[in-house]
Amino acid sequence: MRISARNQIAGKIIAIQPGATTSHISLELPGGTVMMASITNEAVADLGLKIGQTATALVKASDVMIGVD
Repeated sequence: MRISARNQIAGKIIAIQPGATTSHISLELPGGTVMMASITNEAVADLGLKIGQTATALVKASDVMIGVD
């Protein structure tokens, strides 16, 4: 697979929380940090995602926002 996203982070799927239309996928990275992705339930099925499976998070964003009160 060739893609333009440069931020590729490999990890292991540790949780899949399905919702009405989207699922939250928890990906444990080396060192123990957990990253979460929100993808459609259809994408979960198409990719055949399973807990314990190795997967890669691909991050491509034009900006990152942080807010505080």
